Amino acid sequence: MSRMTPVYVVTGANSGLGFATTRALTDRGAHVIMAVRDEKNGRAAQARLTAGSSEVRVVDLADLDSVRTFAAGIERADVLINNAGVMGLPHTLSAQGYELQFAVNHLAHFALTGLLLDRLTDRVVTVSSTLHKQGRLNFDDLNATRGYQPGPAYNQSKLANAVFGLELQRRLTAAGSPVRSVLAHPGYAATSLQGKARPGLYRLALLLGNRLIAASAADGARPTVFAATDPGVAGGQFIGPGGPGEMRGAPRVVKPAPSATDPQTAQRLWSASEEMTGVSYLSTIVG
Repeated sequence: MSRMTPVYVVTGANSGLGFATTRALTDRGAHVIMAVRDEKNGRAAQARLTAGSSEVRVVDLADLDSVRTFAAGIERADVLINNAGVMGLPHTLSAQGYELQFAVNHLAHFALTGLLLDRLTDRVVTVSSTLHKQGRLNFDDLNATRGYQPGPAYNQSKLANAVFGLELQRRLTAAGSPVRSVLAHPGYAATSLQGKARPGLYRLALLLGNRLIAASAADGARPTVFAATDPGVAGGQFIGPGGPGEMRGAPRVVKPAPSATDPQTAQRLWSASEEMTGVSYLSTIVG
């Protein structure tokens, strides 16, 4: 691999939006580090790629110790794409005892970004969702221990993604860093994510939506690929589909929910995330 070849780290790279993103990047000649939970599935996905170059590395985003080990093995990366996610699960805890959707979707990516930031040269892309607009950060119970519902817990994790991405850009700007933090969302894309939700009306509604209105995974990945590759994308921008309701269509700049843009909320989430993960950004941003 040439030193001129761009290197991308993509979490959840073996299926759904992650695989579609990986394929689009390798088709452009990039080298992708495929961050996957299951090595066998990762190798099978890698075998389906026909261009560029790639490597499979294992990380369990439900375990912050695994995130640390994975990050320590990355020597060079230009772009980190925080893509992996879980959705609609029964109340489940991560290895560190955190509600799994918040742990995987937000905390693991918060930690991974902080641990890799001193090696990134270009940008961080964090994949959120239109459902972040329905989210609420319950700082009194981020772990969703009281009255757990899978939908609201997922929405909270996706709002956390958006709040994190925007706050990261504020901090990078303040530190004079050239690295950009960009947000993306796929609209409504049909992937295996919906089928893994807890059985019941919630999963039935998701699967029905997949069949009737969802875009393909390849189309859903377009905003992420645009956010990760287009030289004109600015830090702090949110890229989503340009069609009606931001459900599908060509990538364009979209607006985050007002709840995602409040600096005081961001400071509070940042402090909580540092405490929960044990990862501090001070040294990596300030240098």
